[in-house]
Amino acid sequence: MSPGRVRAARRGRDRRARVLLPAAGAPRITGEPPRTAVVGGGIAGLAAATALAERGVRVTLYEREPVLGGRVAGWPTTLRDGTPVTMSRGFHAFFRQYYNLRGLLRRTDPRLERLSGLPDYPLWHASGMRDGFRHVPRTPPWSALGFVARSPSFPPRELTRIRPAAALPLLDVRVPDVYARLDHVSAHDFLEAIRFPEAARHLAFEVFSRSFFADPRELSAAEMVLMFHIYFLGSCEGLLFDVPVEPFPAALWTPLAAHLRRHGAELRTSAPVESVVPAPHGGFTVTLGDGRHHHDAVVLALDTAGLRSLVARSAGLGDPAWRERIGRLRTAPPFLVSRLWLDRPVARDRPGFLGTSGYGTLDNVSVLERWEGEAARWAARTGGSVVELHAYALPEDAAVDVERKRLLEQLHRVYPETRRARVVDERHEWRADCPLFPVGGHRARPPVRTADPHLVLAGDLVRTDLPVALMERAATSGFLAANALLERWGVRGQTLWTVPDRGRSRVLRALARLGGRPLRGTADARRALPGGPDGPHGPGGPDGPGTPGA
Repeated sequence: MSPGRVRAARRGRDRRARVLLPAAGAPRITGEPPRTAVVGGGIAGLAAATALAERGVRVTLYEREPVLGGRVAGWPTTLRDGTPVTMSRGFHAFFRQYYNLRGLLRRTDPRLERLSGLPDYPLWHASGMRDGFRHVPRTPPWSALGFVARSPSFPPRELTRIRPAAALPLLDVRVPDVYARLDHVSAHDFLEAIRFPEAARHLAFEVFSRSFFADPRELSAAEMVLMFHIYFLGSCEGLLFDVPVEPFPAALWTPLAAHLRRHGAELRTSAPVESVVPAPHGGFTVTLGDGRHHHDAVVLALDTAGLRSLVARSAGLGDPAWRERIGRLRTAPPFLVSRLWLDRPVARDRPGFLGTSGYGTLDNVSVLERWEGEAARWAARTGGSVVELHAYALPEDAAVDVERKRLLEQLHRVYPETRRARVVDERHEWRADCPLFPVGGHRARPPVRTADPHLVLAGDLVRTDLPVALMERAATSGFLAANALLERWGVRGQTLWTVPDRGRSRVLRALARLGGRPLRGTADARRALPGGPDGPHGPGGPDGPGTPGA
């Protein structure tokens, strides 16, 4: 890409966004196109399939579910009143730093008109404390400073207790260096070491950890600090976000599926792959219930449990060390999504999305008719509301019926007017398939490339060593997987973008360097970090560096 085209492409992104140019090559495949299987139809698989099909690769995408989208899928259901509606696994925020995911969506929606911005990201605590990000400056470092200055969760008396030296890692986050520095620490212990105010910890920072569907005591501090960089000190887009104006299939995946088919891709849903094994004369044999299919290359874009299971069933796929690494991947604790169709509206001033803390297991509340067309049409016709409740990181042995009741009780606390509402219909999703990023687990996570140049991985569980997370990590890894194959075939791949891969401010970077080794400036800070350099086992826990936690 020429400098002029790079400048043009930056429009609409942070002016300091980092561009990652692919290896040089031809614009498209010439001659007989290689046949490539993409196993998994979530964001990562769709990104990989799109980049490959657009360059002339013969793509077959296999998805075990009847719908595309993975953890952002939607499927049809019918309410008791006869209304056909779309159910999903719950609310997703499309942040404006998701450059590569948004680039994928621009294939069918160049101006992203099927996304709409919500005016704020409000946070409520059960104590009555309320916060938000609408009026926080978006230019670092004023974004972080403005949030602290405006937020009631940072009272002046509590600010005097903060350990500035322990907070220095937040000022210059670099990938992958942040993992070497902080992966042996939990998000909870990192905040303990800094002595962040208790209210700020629960109301603001746990938003990041619970975005990973994990308890802060289990989540690597490196992941939470990376999120802080992405949203506060690394980019100028802040914590405001967009949402689809219609359910996920209509707004996102049905148009993208049509785009893929126009480029010659074959999309096979309800097609679970039983095994993928190396073929004797090159390539791979992909086995499904309807038979065996030969492919020259394979992209595995599965969730954690799906990848573990497929690799275990695929004799000879990968080397022993890689197979062991896959087998040790862990999933985050279960979560519950409850969507309720109510016979009367919530109060007019209720936001479309609300993050909560202190309300038992309730993590957030969405009022879908505020932004989704399908829900708005139902609410307008019936005079009701469509409300969705999320509970993350629930105990493995939790009783689903009990948790549903608890969520409804907490909704009544948050929005008291719902006590008078009758539930016209309801749908509940209990899932436990998100990746866990445990303390000490970064080195054990598999990268995109494998020892076989024609076998690549994609998904938010994959290590990319780029400042990306959540849906953006999935999209980025999918494009990276496609680029690895295209480079092998002499074809130029997808240009990628990320937020800056280091702190934006020279002054703050200098302060971070003055701090020396992170979180080791005082004896108290060392004691606050179990498994740290002065702990009984050193970095990485009892099994050594880079080993997943127990």
